[in-house]
Amino acid sequence: MSIASRALAASPRLGPVRLVVIDGPAGSGKTTTADVVARDAAALGATAEVVHLDDLYAGWSGLEGSLWPRLSAQVLEPLRRGRPGRYQRYDWPTGAFAEWVDVQVPEVLVLEGCGSARRAADAIAVLRVWVEAPADLRLERGLARDGADAREHWLTWMTDEAAHFARERTRERADVRLDAFGGVVSDSGSPAPYGKMGV
Repeated sequence: MSIASRALAASPRLGPVRLVVIDGPAGSGKTTTADVVARDAAALGATAEVVHLDDLYAGWSGLEGSLWPRLSAQVLEPLRRGRPGRYQRYDWPTGAFAEWVDVQVPEVLVLEGCGSARRAADAIAVLRVWVEAPADLRLERGLARDGADAREHWLTWMTDEAAHFARERTRERADVRLDAFGGVVSDSGSPAPYGKMGV
């Protein structure tokens, strides 16, 4: 059973919305996983939206601080009431918040990014997914995307996220754990790993 089908089989916990949180260290493959889940949900006839925390962090130091309060106020709370949400997108090149982005009320909301499966999400998420990958692969992927000049930022972020994950016990609390290529590492809802994600 795919992540999307499992989410759709669950009762909504965020008003009418089934929230799937996809967490894990930077560069592990969370964005790809989120796209697969949203695509699979659509193939099953459901409406799906993806929100990337990369659009909400206030820069390289944005993992903590105002991130979750802003997300809650701008997106999660309106959706809980059955109303569209909207958030202000952070523009990394300019280092400032930019335009507002609307989030419709979907059947499945996929929230993707480091910190998405923190304990504050436990009461509202129907599924917590952890995506992991070796540090050297993650750094390689990150620098390929952001450029070699971002190396120090990446190393600092990797230290910050490791502290966050240790404090939140994110990996241990996950319902499903995936590797960097979508393979299932462990699954609390299945008696045995079932290979790659899919419908």
